[in-house]
Amino acid sequence: MNDNYVIGLDYGSDSVRAVLVNTADGNCLSSHVYWYPRWKAGKYCDPVSNRFRQHPLDHLEGLEQTIKGVLSKSGIGKDQVKAICVDTTGSSPMPVDEKGQSLALKPGFAENPNAMMVIWKDHTSIKEADEINEVARTWGGEDFTKYEGGIYSSEWFWSKILHVVREDEAVKNAAFSWMEHCDFITAQLVGSTDPLAFKRSRCAAGHKALWHESWGGLPPKEFLGKFHPYLAELRDRLYTETYTSDEVAGNLSKEWAEKLGLSEDTIIAVGTFDAHAGAVGGEITENTLIKVMGTSTCDVMVASKETIGDKLISGICGQVDGSVIPGTIGLEAGQSGFGDVLAWFKNLVVKPSVALIQNSTLLNQEQKDQLIAEIEEQIIIKLSEDALQIPVAESTIVSLDWINGRRTPDANQSLKGAIRNLNMGSDAARVFKSLVEAISFGSKSIVERFRQEGVQIDAVIGLGGVAKKSILVMQTLADVLNMPIKVATSDQAPALGAAMYAAVAAGIHPNTEAAIKAMSNGFDKVYEPIPANVPVYEKLYAEYVEFGKLIEGK
Repeated sequence: MNDNYVIGLDYGSDSVRAVLVNTADGNCLSSHVYWYPRWKAGKYCDPVSNRFRQHPLDHLEGLEQTIKGVLSKSGIGKDQVKAICVDTTGSSPMPVDEKGQSLALKPGFAENPNAMMVIWKDHTSIKEADEINEVARTWGGEDFTKYEGGIYSSEWFWSKILHVVREDEAVKNAAFSWMEHCDFITAQLVGSTDPLAFKRSRCAAGHKALWHESWGGLPPKEFLGKFHPYLAELRDRLYTETYTSDEVAGNLSKEWAEKLGLSEDTIIAVGTFDAHAGAVGGEITENTLIKVMGTSTCDVMVASKETIGDKLISGICGQVDGSVIPGTIGLEAGQSGFGDVLAWFKNLVVKPSVALIQNSTLLNQEQKDQLIAEIEEQIIIKLSEDALQIPVAESTIVSLDWINGRRTPDANQSLKGAIRNLNMGSDAARVFKSLVEAISFGSKSIVERFRQEGVQIDAVIGLGGVAKKSILVMQTLADVLNMPIKVATSDQAPALGAAMYAAVAAGIHPNTEAAIKAMSNGFDKVYEPIPANVPVYEKLYAEYVEFGKLIEGK
């Protein structure tokens, strides 16, 4: 009997999930999900101003609850858990003190959104990102955005920090350093009290913080100081070296071993981002595009160093040595809104109804709560079923998927969504169908950019909640891309990928490729393009592109 098990801990936008995995065959013994209570209540966020913050207590409480949950369900002994790896959303940095603790855990900052984690979808720093791009192109030195697709985003590390320190003097003065979410949680597990000595994630640093070996790590003080003296000073309180997630960050601390009921011998791997771990869990290989589809998408590929050479891929979210498979170059693109676009429409339709139900005198409170829950649970299912009955040939509404800005190609978070060709027959199902087509067109624009830049795409793999649940989205996407799309069997591929990294860090498998081969869960469905739909969508895609140019002002 195999005694080797590992835990993948996957932090998403709304919840954290732990999975306990057998390293011999990738079988998931148990999983446990924890929904962030403060986030669910809407605390510390202001969607109108694009401010989205999360309290670290949501994540620390979730860490304890989920790992305890999988252990209690499985019944295995604490010494059988050999390693843990954490993946998170990103870029999601937070200010920390001299011991690496979040400022939001200190008196005076517990209710201050600027002291909390600035999550990936926070776009309050559009102005700062624009400044970074302008200076990078004109200051006369190295263009530090060149490995980030040539455009720095408001979703990323430096622009977010710059915005917060300009806005909040108290946070600026108290923030000794800053840590990405994946680094913070990993540091907690190993009991690190020195953010300067802690092993930071190569994935996070390379894709979001302008880290690259060719210029000695992070950009120099001369560049960072052009935005704020604090950024130049901060550079000395961050890191120079970075590490891939097959490496050991440390062992589980005594404090967390006691909390979780695990051994202090448990290895903790270096942290990573969820999409990159998901690509590993989805069996990524060269020339394969992995689409991690949730609230947003991350589109991930790997390429050999020989294939990439000195080539710079424009308009993507970076090309980083070892960010996915150590020894290869990880390529990242994605959409700022995917499932979020459909969730926006759901809320648009449901909120007035919920308000009317709450004010009704015909129902008691229990009936109101039950009816509201049923509507919220069923509305996307109903819209999808109705949209599937509308012939593709009748698709005439054209929407843009930029409700939360555009991540790639060519990041521009100031862009807004739009819809055209509405008429009196444009009911909810038809508008919903156009939004599904829009997020599929956004995906096609990414595929086209990769191909224009000479990156070969032979296969597409979908994973995540949308890939597993939505026939409408997946069939539309296959038709729009005119390519088959395989769906990964695992409905928790990022956590599985994190578990694979953990198995390598623990020395159970020699490398990430071997872990993938041994622990893969395979694929359970393939969506084939419907030939009759392909030319319809080619025409609509051309309209989408022209509509986008109009809205963007090109």
